[in-house]
Amino acid sequence: MSIEPSRAEIDKLPGPVLVEFGASWCPHCQAIQPILTELLRQYPQVRHIKIEDGPGQPLGRSFQVKLWPTLVFERDGKVICKLIRPKSNEVSEAMAELGKPV
Repeated sequence: MSIEPSRAEIDKLPGPVLVEFGASWCPHCQAIQPILTELLRQYPQVRHIKIEDGPGQPLGRSFQVKLWPTLVFERDGKVICKLIRPKSNEVSEAMAELGKPV
């Protein structure tokens, strides 16, 4: 079992970060996995943190996660975009924006 990072630890990470909140049994989370896998391959500079979320989890609450999957795109500790149950094209657009050189 891995230890969930704190919000402060995530916000201290330099560069582009994708924080994915979901649950392994969630059909919406399972459906988005192929596009995420492909995009993460295309954008190796984006750090991916996958959080197995659940009721009362402090990290998910700090990002106001209510539905899964919720994807939070951050750069240098600042939220660029947050997508809730996104469509594939929304994920692609957000990843392209996050993956751009600064």
